[in-house]
Amino acid sequence: MKKIAPVFLLSCLICIGCAREIHKDVDFHNKFVILTDIVPDAILEIRYYGTYNFVGDRIDGYDHPIALLTNEAAKALKEVSDEVVAQGYRLKIYDAYRPQDAVDHFVRWAEDVSDIRMKPYFYPDLDKSVLFEQEYIMAKSGHTRGSTVDLTLFDMTTEKEVDMGGTFDWFGPESHPDFCGNPETGQYTGDNSKSPAGRSITEEQFRNRMILRNAMLRHGFKPLDSEWWHFTLKDEPYGDTYFNHPVYQF
Repeated sequence: MKKIAPVFLLSCLICIGCAREIHKDVDFHNKFVILTDIVPDAILEIRYYGTYNFVGDRIDGYDHPIALLTNEAAKALKEVSDEVVAQGYRLKIYDAYRPQDAVDHFVRWAEDVSDIRMKPYFYPDLDKSVLFEQEYIMAKSGHTRGSTVDLTLFDMTTEKEVDMGGTFDWFGPESHPDFCGNPETGQYTGDNSKSPAGRSITEEQFRNRMILRNAMLRHGFKPLDSEWWHFTLKDEPYGDTYFNHPVYQF
């Protein structure tokens, strides 16, 4: 496959994004809600407010360790929460609405190929120079439209995160929903041929991913084919708008 220079690709991504609106909205607080006001059972671990993330710093735009979502996405997630709570789980949120300033921070970090502080934890199998080319970092994110959430399950019996066989924001095929199985049928295959380091997940770990996925799909969310933790409301209300308000308590 022909390699594309990261700077050139980034320029193309930015130009594509120009066709969609990026703005601050004076009516933001009427369009968005604090997620825990709607889903009080949710546990928050907002990774970009802290330093344990692939950058290694608090990310621009995260003024408070809270999760914001559009009203519509939050209501749908409440239905998901009610379902998994009945099964003995709670939702654990890593990220929800993400301002454009945060995405811009990711881009600046990715352009600095010398900063590899967090490589052992999040992208040990990749050279940082390929992050644009392989679309781990992009100039636009669906999170910025306000109806996308990154999450996992928390087991109320063990009082631990459910074992998904991989960490949030792991850059690699091991994060794909079809890794070692077929997410459409729920069948575990054990096929780990896409893993450059020969990593694998167990049948139980794959099944755990499917519990989360199926609950999200039943309540109006669609998955991403590269991240088992990432879901977007199918009927997102602001599909052409990238917001740039900070994540803050209102």
